[in-house]
Parts: sequence; C-alpha cells; structure tokens
Amino acid sequence: MPETRYSAAINRALADAMAADESVVLFGEDVAAPGGPFAVTRGLLAKFGPLRVRDTPISEAAIAGAAAGAALSGLRPVVEIMFMDFMTFTMDALVNQAAKAHFMFGGQCSVPMVVRAPHGGGLNAGPQHSQCLEAWFAHVPGLKVVVPGNPADAYGLLRAAIDDPNPVVFVEHKGLYGSKGELPESPAPVAIGAARIARAGRDATVVTYGAAVAWSLRAADALAREGIETEVVDLRSVQPWDEATVLESVGRTRRLAIAHEAVSAFGVGAEIAACVSAKAFGRLAAPVARVGAAFMPVPFARSLERACLPGETEIAAAVRRLMAPA
Repeated sequence: MPETRYSAAINRALADAMAADESVVLFGEDVAAPGGPFAVTRGLLAKFGPLRVRDTPISEAAIAGAAAGAALSGLRPVVEIMFMDFMTFTMDALVNQAAKAHFMFGGQCSVPMVVRAPHGGGLNAGPQHSQCLEAWFAHVPGLKVVVPGNPADAYGLLRAAIDDPNPVVFVEHKGLYGSKGELPESPAPVAIGAARIARAGRDATVVTYGAAVAWSLRAADALAREGIETEVVDLRSVQPWDEATVLESVGRTRRLAIAHEAVSAFGVGAEIAACVSAKAFGRLAAPVARVGAAFMPVPFARSLERACLPGETEIAAAVRRLMAPA
C-alpha cells in the first residue's frame, strides 16, 4: 500500500466525504484560502467552492454555535478549531446544546457535526497551544471522542465521524501531521469504539492512543531486546472505548500500563485503570501503571517541555516496574 502523510489522509477523507455528500460543509479559521494553519485543508476550496468551504471570524464560540445549528438544520458540518486549547470557547454550544439535543428532543433530531481539534506538545508552542483536553469531552454524555494515531485511522475515523448522527470531537496530534503510514487505495471507515492490537505480546499490556501509540511501539521494541514482550493496544476511540479488547488483553498478560500525553490526573487512563481494577482485579499480577504528562502547564522552553511530556523512555520504565518481582 502507498505511504501517505497523516495530514494528507485527513485532507483526502474530507474531500471524499464532500464529494460523496453535498450536505458535508467545512468551515473554521483560515481553512479555506490559506488551507488551515497546518495546511490540512489545502485545495478543498478550489474543489468545492466558497459555499461549502468557508473561512470564519476568530470566534470559536461562533464556529461551534453555527455548526450545531447547521447540523440541526440538515447539514453535516466539519469545523476546525485551530488549537484544542481554544475548545474552551466552544463549551456551551458543544456541551450544553449539541451533546444534549438528541436526548432533550426525545430522539426526534440528530446533530451530525464533527469538531476537528489539533492537540499536543512537542512544537514548543507553550501552555496555551499544547494541551491535550480529550478527557474533558469524553466526560460528556452525547459526545464521541476519537484520537487516531496513524494515517489509515485518521482517514477511516474521520469518514466514520462525518457519517455519525452524533457530534464527534476528532482529535489530531500536531506532531503527527508530517508522519507517514500506509493508506489503502480504497480505505474503509473505521468503527468508532473499536480498538486495534498494534503489537501482540504476552508479558504486559500498554493501552494508548494518538501520538503515544508510536512511543509505545518504540518502547515495546526496546523491551523486546530485554526479553519482555509487550502488547500495545491502540484505543483509537476514547469515548466510547473498547473495554472488551482491553480486558481480554489484560486477562492474558496480567499487567497493564496506560500511556497518554495528557496529564494523568482525572484522565482517560484513570477511567481505564478504574474499570480494569473493578473487572479484572483477580487477574492482575501487579498494580495498574499510568504514564502521562507532569501536572503542570506545558512550558515554552524545549528542554522543559521535553522534561514535562512523557515518551518511550517513561513507558518502557513503567513496564519494567510492572515486571519487577513483588
């Protein structure tokens, strides 16, 4: 299969969805003529015109409110929030309106909107442009949250998100935009809520998503040279998350580490750890380990940012602790 950049896979998913369904529209800050701050939407204005690909004022609240209204009126809007940090301005429209409309109107309406939100550090963008806030939205009934870690999943999950009748927060890691991976000539949607086994192993399980999948795979390669075979489970979707696949893997390996870039406190890892502890406690040979960012704003300085954020070294160290004799 040909290799495709992560950003190009998202661009192709948007183009294919818009070609297949005229109700799919795209808008956000600089997504039209400039092609987006990370060039992800480049070329779509020329293909689909200014009625379907629109630049907006610098108002995330207005963008989210317009998307909710458009979705309730029969369109399938895909909007881009330039940095996930600015999702703070979308909270009323997204959390209080879009997430609850289907329930409040007795199932008589749907809100098929997608909010694309780049997250993550590694680019020295500082504390207001580097946060991973996916756990906020995973906490809200009525929202779905997906975090693809490779180009094929970026394409497949975005197509699934656009087709979904519910609002979906589609989280993209800024550091992955230039990464490459295989993408089939005719890629298929990826079911929201279905994890994948990125690497099989027998000794410990690492559950992860997004950019941390690559870190976990590199950690697993390093551990394999020490005789530790680590299974890596890529969640792909954090709301809903694939509980069955995680429990099955942990039931075999009997050890679990959960790795993500977001801070550990009150995060996705905490939810998974609680579930596994409740449902598979008797199978565990060691306490569940969590790997996440330090509980602090992400620093500007490259050296401090590197110290703040987790990576393959921290993941490998967590697995080694799981393997240590009790």
